[in-house]
Amino acid sequence: MRVGVTGAHRTGKTSLVEAVASELPTYEVIDEPYRLLEDDGHELADPPSREDFELQLRVSIELLGRDSKHVLFDRTPVDFVAYLHAGDHGDDGDLGIDLDDIRDAMAGLDLVVFVPIEDPDRVVVSASEDRRLRRRVDQRLRQLVVDDMLELGVDTLEVNGDLATRVRQVVRAIAAADARPTRR
Repeated sequence: MRVGVTGAHRTGKTSLVEAVASELPTYEVIDEPYRLLEDDGHELADPPSREDFELQLRVSIELLGRDSKHVLFDRTPVDFVAYLHAGDHGDDGDLGIDLDDIRDAMAGLDLVVFVPIEDPDRVVVSASEDRRLRRRVDQRLRQLVVDDMLELGVDTLEVNGDLATRVRQVVRAIAAADARPTRR
């Protein structure tokens, strides 16, 4: 199974990916593009600029192109589409990348796990965080992933609850999908 975890910042995506990986040790974890770029020496703006989000989008598409069978991706291309649409990054109609490339990359996933902002919020968000942007990204991701606005055609799971509950939800979904005949 190839699983992409998506959500706005500070929703518990990375914690979820790490906890699921502990339950499924045969799975490779692919860190989010921001961290991978930082590890490679790229200096990204704080907050990230439009160019930074476009770069992360390109890296995310490349990462999904890897030929790995059991993998957990911390973020997907739609995350960066949501940030570009939700932020103050100019014309949100032009992503700098063809939507078909994004759909093709997402089609390489077997499951997209959406980690929403819950009410009440389960994650402590510092005063320095852009809470308005976080909410807009969460709403946009819901449209793109849960409502399938991009017509991705990928199975989606929206998780909720504490970390242990979320992990059980993901592990159950992976087990159920593994039990079905392969679609590829």
